[in-house]
Amino acid sequence: MSSTESTDVLIIGSGFGGAITAYHLAAGGAKVVILERGPWLSGQDFDHDFELGSSYTRAFDFVVGDGMSVLSGNCVGGGSVVYFATMPRAPRFVFERQGSIGRRMWPAAINRDTLDPWYDRVVEALPVTGQSWDQVPYPGGLWAAACAHAGRTANPVPSAIDLDKCTNCNWMMAGCRFDAKRSLLLNYLPAALAHGATIRPLHEVQHLSRTDDGGYRVHYRVVDDEDYRILHDAGTIDAKIVIVAAGAGATPVILQRSEPTLGKMPSAVGRYFSGNGERLNTAVFDEDRVREVLGLDRGDGVAYEAYQIGRGPTVASWDKLDANLPEYERYSLEQLYFPPGLGTILAQVPDATGPSWFGVEKKELMRHFKSWLTVFTMSEDDNEGVFGPPPETGNAHRFSQQMLGHGPLRYQPTANTWRGWNLSDADVKDIVERDGLAKVMPWTNDLVGAYTVHPLASCRIGDDPATSALDDRHELRGHPGIFVTDGSAVPGALTVNPALTISALAERAVPGIVRAAQARGVAVTYGAPAPDGATAGRRAVLQAR
Repeated sequence: MSSTESTDVLIIGSGFGGAITAYHLAAGGAKVVILERGPWLSGQDFDHDFELGSSYTRAFDFVVGDGMSVLSGNCVGGGSVVYFATMPRAPRFVFERQGSIGRRMWPAAINRDTLDPWYDRVVEALPVTGQSWDQVPYPGGLWAAACAHAGRTANPVPSAIDLDKCTNCNWMMAGCRFDAKRSLLLNYLPAALAHGATIRPLHEVQHLSRTDDGGYRVHYRVVDDEDYRILHDAGTIDAKIVIVAAGAGATPVILQRSEPTLGKMPSAVGRYFSGNGERLNTAVFDEDRVREVLGLDRGDGVAYEAYQIGRGPTVASWDKLDANLPEYERYSLEQLYFPPGLGTILAQVPDATGPSWFGVEKKELMRHFKSWLTVFTMSEDDNEGVFGPPPETGNAHRFSQQMLGHGPLRYQPTANTWRGWNLSDADVKDIVERDGLAKVMPWTNDLVGAYTVHPLASCRIGDDPATSALDDRHELRGHPGIFVTDGSAVPGALTVNPALTISALAERAVPGIVRAAQARGVAVTYGAPAPDGATAGRRAVLQAR
C-alpha cells in the first residue's frame, strides 16, 4: 500500500535537531510533519530492566561499523530520551580548531560569543541548571575526591535534570519514568504538538526525490513495532522544506541513498565523521583504600560500593580544556555510569594474566561491580570516519530484532586521535591508581573498535565547499530547501558532551529556515518564545498519541 500527501515542512527525526526546528516552525504557522524511525515511548513505558523488548532495546540503535560502533537514540525524542542530560557549553577554543584540514573548521560566522545567545535559549527551554556538591551522588563524589587527592580540579556539571524529582535510580539511560530528566518529550515536542505539528513514529525515511514544483518528496517505510528488521507499508510525503535530523549515523546514509533521485551530493556528505574523541576506562576501587586514603564513608561503614546509584555523569575534570595546550592534547574526564549489557561486556580486567574480556578473572571483576567507576574521555579526534555505500534500507543491516546492526561507517584512528586517547588514559591511571586506590583498564578497540555515544560531523557546516556539506545556515550545498540540523552538522569533536551545542545550532538555524520557507511560499514567521517545559510535559504528549 502507498500513500501520498503534502506538508509545508517535513522533518526527519525527532531528536534535538528535529524537535527544536519543529516547534519554531509550527509555532510560526507552518504545517509540520515529523517522521521518526523509532517508537513513541514516555513515562511508564520506560522499564527498569535491560531485557530484549524493554524500553532499553526499543529506544536504542547500536550500529557496529568497521573500526567504530555508534550508540544512539531510536525513538520519539531521539537521543534526549536516552542521554544522561549533561549539558556544558563547548570551550571557546573548540571553535578555532583546525583539525585535519589545517585551517579553521567552523564557519567564520560562528564562535562561542555568537553562539552564546542560542545556548541561552536552550538553557531556558529545557531547562538546564547547575548542581551543588551536596546534590552530587556517590560516584561523582568519589571521582571528585580522587581528583583532589591527585592535585586536580573537578566540577559538578550543568544538567537538564529536575533534582527534586530525581530518585538517583540510575535507570535514565532506558528513559526516565519519573520525568526528572528534561527530555524533549517535556518541552519542545509538546509545544510543537500544541501548535499543530504531527509526529509519526515507526516511519523510516529511505530517500528523497524532487517534485515538479521545486519541492521534495520524502519516501518512507513503516517499521514493525517489535521486529525492526521488518518493514511494512511504503508512502511518500511532498514538502517545500525538508529538515534532515536523523542523527550523524543516519543522515548521511539517507542523503547518499538519495543521490540517484536528487542529484550529486556534496563530497563532504558521509565524510569527516567524528566520534567526539570518546574513550572509556573502568576502574575497580579498593574499598579499604577509599576509606583510608580519601576518608570517604557513606555513614554505615561502607566506603563506596555505589557504582549503580546516581544519575549518570555528575562530575567532570576540565583541567585539560586549556586553549594553550596543543590541539589533540585537550580533553575532559567525566565520571559516568555505563549500565549492564554493553558496559559489562566491554569492561576489561586490569592487569589480566589471561583473557581480559571473559573468563575467571572477568567473573571476579563482575563480582566487584559496585566498586567500579567509569571515567569517560571526550577529546579531539581527526574526523577520520567515512561512510561507504549505503544499505538498501535504513542506516544499517539489522541482525537482531531490535537495537543491533552493522553499518557502512569506516573509522581508523590516526596518530593525532591516539595521542589524545593515550594522554587521557595515562591521566586517568595517574588519578585513580595513586596510593593503591584502584586498578584501571581502558576499553580497548579490540572487540568492536572505537565507540561513541555522541556521533558528529558527517554532514558538517563550514565555509569551504570542499570540506563541508552545509553552508553556515545549515542548507545542503546544491540542494536548496534541504537543511541538516542534527549532530552531523557539528564540524568536529567538542571535548565535552555535545547535546547543548547541537541544540544551540538548531536554534540558530531556524531564522534562516524560516526565510527559505517564506521564499517557497510558506506562510510562516519567526519569534516564538521558549517552550514552557514546566507546564507542557507528558499530558500533551499522551493526548497527541
